[in-house]
Amino acid sequence: MSLKPDPSVIGGVATPQFARLPDVQALFARRATRLRHLAASSHLAPYLRFLADICDAQRRIAEKLGDAAAPDAEMIARNRSYRMPPLDRAALIATPEMQDALQAMLTEAALIEMPAPAREALDALQAAPESDRHALLAELAADRVPDGFAAAATFAAAALQVVAARHAAALDADQLVPIRIGICPGCGGKPGLSLVTATQHQEGARYACCATCATQWNEVRVKCLCCGSTKGISYRVVDDGSESPVIKAEVCDECHSWLKVLYQNLDSGLEAVADDVASLGLDALMRDTEWRRCGFNPFLAGY
Repeated sequence: MSLKPDPSVIGGVATPQFARLPDVQALFARRATRLRHLAASSHLAPYLRFLADICDAQRRIAEKLGDAAAPDAEMIARNRSYRMPPLDRAALIATPEMQDALQAMLTEAALIEMPAPAREALDALQAAPESDRHALLAELAADRVPDGFAAAATFAAAALQVVAARHAAALDADQLVPIRIGICPGCGGKPGLSLVTATQHQEGARYACCATCATQWNEVRVKCLCCGSTKGISYRVVDDGSESPVIKAEVCDECHSWLKVLYQNLDSGLEAVADDVASLGLDALMRDTEWRRCGFNPFLAGY
């Protein structure tokens, strides 16, 4: 374990675009591929392979649903003027589309190999009344996983990701504006983590990544995404002998929070959700410290 500044921020970065929207089909296909790659050398291999199968199901469901309609222009303009995100999570989870996506996920998931507790949670969610399903989705839409519902939340969160990412993809990135610190400009959710991009002409730019709708938005490199402070920021890593760790915990002494940073400029294969789950060792390292994780990833709720 080490605590040190981040020397890679030295140097200029061209002004990056503020927001990057998901390519839904590519998103879930790439995530599944990355999860399987990580599973080949991880003690979390069974869970990573399970999530890869979930991502395959997400891709198929998204393909069947097709593209989402563009949101109402007047609503976009109104929300933009009030610094509100264009997507309303509470409205999304109340739509017939959300119910269809959740049912499709439960049907697809029934064909996936999984441990007995996950199968029991799947069966219980399949048998649950619509009101109970909606209550679970409402918790996830608020970036929470109820105690004791981590397994069921995996399936519900996967369906919500499909619906949210489809609608995020239909937005106009140029119309998105900053909302508040640590808030997705697309759907209003918390970031799962942030990444330092290797994208051509934007190398070194930092983007916060929404784990729900997969929108990414630009933030300055040394800044707490929980409270906005640029003071008291430092970094912790799992001491595995690497000279240039590609995943770090950015810690803030002002609000005592932390969030992972993925350095795609050092490893272009990194993927926000997959590598967040696979780097569970960093979560274990930080668990007994004074800092609390300020990001949200529903696939880590059971850990």
